[in-house]
Amino acid sequence: MRHFTPDNIDVLAVSAISAAAYLDACDQGDQTTQLDPRCYQACGKVLREIFSMLDPAIHFPVLIEQSAAAREVAESLRIGKLISISRLGYYPELSILLNRASV
Repeated sequence: MRHFTPDNIDVLAVSAISAAAYLDACDQGDQTTQLDPRCYQACGKVLREIFSMLDPAIHFPVLIEQSAAAREVAESLRIGKLISISRLGYYPELSILLNRASV
């Protein structure tokens, strides 16, 4: 992971909170929030990128506790890592083949 200053983390936290709030509002059918598919997708991507750079359990525990969208993104990243590790450990030939195919 990269090294971030506390100010960097604060800025990323604001973005993560805003993205998670929009996703949660849309998922809950909030009548005051207009669903924009592109914005929804962008918010999911922003949250995924932030959580890929910073461990959400360490840096955003309150957000993970309060936001279903943040929990889902964090959990999907965790599952993705486990699948990647399992694939490398248990299916090395498949990993080599998939890496060749993705180039």
